[in-house]
Amino acid sequence: MNPRLDVLREKARRLPLTPGVYIMKNPKEQIIYIGKAKALRNRVSQYFGAGNQHTPKVRRMVEQVQDFDYILTDSEYEALVLECSLIKQYMPKYNILLKDDKGYHYVRVTKGPWSRISEAKQMAEDGSLYLGPYTSGWTVKQAVDEANKIFGLPTCSRRFPQEIGKGRPCLNFFIKQCCAPCRGKISAEEYEDIVEEAVDFLKGGKPFSKKELTQRMEQAAENLEFEKAARLRDRIQAIERVSQKQKVVMSRVPVQDVIAMARVGEKAAVEVFRFTNGRLHDQESFLLGEIDTEPEARQEFVERYYTMRPDAIPPVIAMDEPAEDMELLGQWLSERAGRKVTLQIPQRGEQRHLVDMCRANAAEKLAQDVGRTGKEVAALEELGRLLGLDSPPRYIESYDISNTAGSDNVGAMVVFEDGRPLKSAYRKFAIKGFEGQDDYASLYEVLSRRFHRYEEEKETGEGFGRLPDLILMDGGKGQVSAVLPVIREHGLDVPVFGMVKDDKHRTRAITSEGAEIAIAATRSVFTLVSDIQEEVHRFAIGYHRQKRSKSAISSTLQGIPGIGPARAKALLRTFGTVGRVKEATEEELSAVKGMNAQAAKAVRAYFDGEDF
Repeated sequence: MNPRLDVLREKARRLPLTPGVYIMKNPKEQIIYIGKAKALRNRVSQYFGAGNQHTPKVRRMVEQVQDFDYILTDSEYEALVLECSLIKQYMPKYNILLKDDKGYHYVRVTKGPWSRISEAKQMAEDGSLYLGPYTSGWTVKQAVDEANKIFGLPTCSRRFPQEIGKGRPCLNFFIKQCCAPCRGKISAEEYEDIVEEAVDFLKGGKPFSKKELTQRMEQAAENLEFEKAARLRDRIQAIERVSQKQKVVMSRVPVQDVIAMARVGEKAAVEVFRFTNGRLHDQESFLLGEIDTEPEARQEFVERYYTMRPDAIPPVIAMDEPAEDMELLGQWLSERAGRKVTLQIPQRGEQRHLVDMCRANAAEKLAQDVGRTGKEVAALEELGRLLGLDSPPRYIESYDISNTAGSDNVGAMVVFEDGRPLKSAYRKFAIKGFEGQDDYASLYEVLSRRFHRYEEEKETGEGFGRLPDLILMDGGKGQVSAVLPVIREHGLDVPVFGMVKDDKHRTRAITSEGAEIAIAATRSVFTLVSDIQEEVHRFAIGYHRQKRSKSAISSTLQGIPGIGPARAKALLRTFGTVGRVKEATEEELSAVKGMNAQAAKAVRAYFDGEDF
């Protein structure tokens, strides 16, 4: 804990309730965080207030604060402008900082014969033709890929003319993405003509319409140049395939950016799609590390991103979810761009499709960092949004009850962490508080015992000492209502929902005390929730069958005169099975704790078929 916390708290209480910027410093007088506030006193006091539940990132920052300065401004907008300027100047370690790694990229066309078209990060004095420079490596990669596919140019490692006629052509020839010079059926002159056309295509100096290519193909066929006609046919088909691929990421808004975030725990990733002339021309990914709240992180990201790209602010920015202060952010962007900039949160249609695609890419980027698949990250993201949670639920607990007409009543808890089963955290509960069948009372008992253990072990932060981000009950509103009083009795804030099945015992929806939330339309969420429901049901049924089997075996032994529940349990604990009890001698039976010579004789007589 910071030993200066009381001093800092008192200083924060003396701040005015006016807009401004606050500057946190460590003992070495280094600036470690810069923030803005509508009311300085309220905002800064939150950092040093007693009992605040900070995120790990904020907690670490507060522990390092030796002192703070502040600058008053006339408005919150002025505070935003000043904050951006100071962050750019000092680069504090606890602010979201984006690395501008935009270098120069080129398209390289090697010197013929048998030229190759590829990407290059810098020009070299190798006699090649270089197109560029371009600031986007992604744009160059897309352009080179399109040119090679449309014109059927080789991308393999074979060397020409040395390897012409040696070996079979690769797969690209058979899927009509390469003219395969390795077959020896195309001359060097024809090949260079194709490369020249591809270079014209990349320069944008010569349009290649399907109509023109079709006319050339028909002319070649009339001249009996069937190989040439076939290559032109393949080129037409390649253009159609590329066009279909581009339609997926086309926008009716000519110039815009699309920004989306994916989050797992405190880590987050942001993806930016940039559109020009309605076509996706650039794509950027950023790992943010630890963040506090998503709206705050979105606000900070947009500020940092367009501080880094001041000349590239589009007229329209589509976002997946709102930032902390959309109106203020829009004003700041418009001021920097010198024109109106519109921030929007699309809810349906083409724009929503683009946002969802952008978010899926952010989830994939984050998945690579946290060791999960993109689908798992996306499922948790979407589940959190559907349920109205502040962040995706990383740690999910699920509960179910199993019994046979009220006998051998058990409860089960399974845990999913980051979308996967965490079997080391599974727990079994034998219902002890009552006899008979009452699933609601059983759930109340199970959750009471679970959160009583939390109070005892919360300092460890592990096992029962860890609070779940979400509880899913196998059942509907009744099951949810049965356990909510437990949550309230312990003063906790844990969201609880039920998993509802249809008449075919398949997961249908998620429910709270209020309305149901349909999940069938959201495939990733449907799969995740179905997996959780099936797993908790399987685990509960398995424990119940195990307990029922032991009860049946125990009741067999209890049919022997003088053998009650305690002795039956002791015998099974020692010998493992009834068969081994049957084979034991009187001496071995007498040696079991709780047994005596008379009881051992009764067991032997029972299995030997003798009267006792």
